[in-house]
Amino acid sequence: MSFDLSMRVDRRNEPRPDVVVIRRRHAGRSPAPVEDALLAVEVVSPTSTFRDMYDKAKVYAHAGVRSYWVVDPLQERVTLTEYALAAGGREYEQITHTEDLFFTELPWKASVDLPALTVRRDGLLATEGE
Repeated sequence: MSFDLSMRVDRRNEPRPDVVVIRRRHAGRSPAPVEDALLAVEVVSPTSTFRDMYDKAKVYAHAGVRSYWVVDPLQERVTLTEYALAAGGREYEQITHTEDLFFTELPWKASVDLPALTVRRDGLLATEGE
């Protein structure tokens, strides 16, 4: 099942992350209450770089989303930057920035093979150029 899931922050902010992990009780509800978001992930596009890296990060941090990842496929190698709420909970601190294998324990144990994503991306782009 796929649908457009937005997160209700307030009357003026209802962002739609590329990927959001919410508590099960709100699965299928859009907008989902932002306080139930465990992780928001944005994938950078040429038109969203500033918005994903700064604007949305501020909104998510102020709303209390504990983990925020930014995946950037526009670099030579796909990168992932992991952020977590800093003490005080109103802004993020960068935990990791990598183009290699990514491992985290927040909000649960997970890994992402960024070199494999880079190879896959490059293969898809080469196919489009044929």
